[in-house]
Amino acid sequence: MTQGIIIALFFLWGVANNLNDVLIPHLKKAFFLSDLQSGLVQSAFYLGYFFLALPASIVMRRYGYKVAVLVGLGLFGLGALMFYPASAVLQYPLFLAALFVIASGLAFLETSANPLITVLGDPATSERRLNFAQAFNPLGSITAVLLGGQFILSGVEPTKAQFDAMSAAQLAAFQAQEARSTQIPYLVIAAVVFGWAALVAFTRFPAAATRPPPEDVANAPSAGAAIAALFRRPRFLFGVMAQFFYVGAQVGVWSYMIRYAQHEVGMGEKVAATYLTWSLVGFMAGRFAGTAAMGKISPTRLMAAFAAINTVLTLFAALAGGKAGLLALAATSFFMSIMFPTIFATAIKGLGPLTKTGSSFLVMAIIGGAVFTALMGAISDLSAINHAILVPSVCFAVVAAYGLFAARAALTMDTTTAPKAP
Repeated sequence: MTQGIIIALFFLWGVANNLNDVLIPHLKKAFFLSDLQSGLVQSAFYLGYFFLALPASIVMRRYGYKVAVLVGLGLFGLGALMFYPASAVLQYPLFLAALFVIASGLAFLETSANPLITVLGDPATSERRLNFAQAFNPLGSITAVLLGGQFILSGVEPTKAQFDAMSAAQLAAFQAQEARSTQIPYLVIAAVVFGWAALVAFTRFPAAATRPPPEDVANAPSAGAAIAALFRRPRFLFGVMAQFFYVGAQVGVWSYMIRYAQHEVGMGEKVAATYLTWSLVGFMAGRFAGTAAMGKISPTRLMAAFAAINTVLTLFAALAGGKAGLLALAATSFFMSIMFPTIFATAIKGLGPLTKTGSSFLVMAIIGGAVFTALMGAISDLSAINHAILVPSVCFAVVAAYGLFAARAALTMDTTTAPKAP
């Protein structure tokens, strides 16, 4: 029962994350934004992760996983409710504020749920267990794009000449209609999130998920000491960097896939959204396939191979363009699938009492989605959207390097800890 409730959280934050991929082209049209300005959707969102991840770890250390989950769900629901007034007054900064609050809640959820899954079982299979739990995250992603494409994207895409021909009253009416389409979907999300918070509150969790034993609190290192100890662990630091680059690549590819399809192929926004949907289906399939493959292949080596493939696919999308480039870009999702949970699980493996603080740094690294999405928007404004895809190429190359590094580190650890022959 408890594991099912926690796994459902992966679905819920998948919905929140991937609705942004629909919001970017939608708000770009509604508020007449540049690619850089529309990319601020992800910047505001992932800044919430960055600023709240460390406070989330402090709450976990003091009060346990369950309280952190409840705080996260409360902030998530509040942010979703904020979409109603933001759309009513037609203020883009209020949309960004609402997204920041949602992401603040997700920082609590991810900081608590990811390590909770890894510690509920054999440490030797933590990567597989977290990959399995994360396999339900794409279900939320797919649901988000399907619902967003149906209920948020209007399919009305006036040309520049048509916009120029509109009166001020017509432009205002167009803006109001586009903005209001976000109200109902986010009200429904808020209702579901608050309902799930009530379920969590009345569910009995294992002792490890509630308030930690007093002796654990007394013996735990201070936040400063924990951070200092983490900075002496090269594998952990490389893992944080890899997570920063990976999330930047993932968010960048998904955020601009619709824009890429519009620019490179001339697709309408609703048709382009179907490519994003099928890409996310591939992401889900990759999670299950990758989890199964980890029974025979080292998770870190598999991740390195997948990252290398994605480096090639994004280079092709950047240089070739057109329909073939779009298909290559969509295909990257299958190979992205195992990267986040594998980086997370390998980076915190063996941290012991440093696990909760280490988890917060890995969640803070999600700010890569803010940094690289804005960078891609700036490149697109200065050049073209296909050239912006070179940014994820570099990011995937970093992930491939971390996969090889972590594989060698694991091999060295296994060698040094193996019992000597008599």
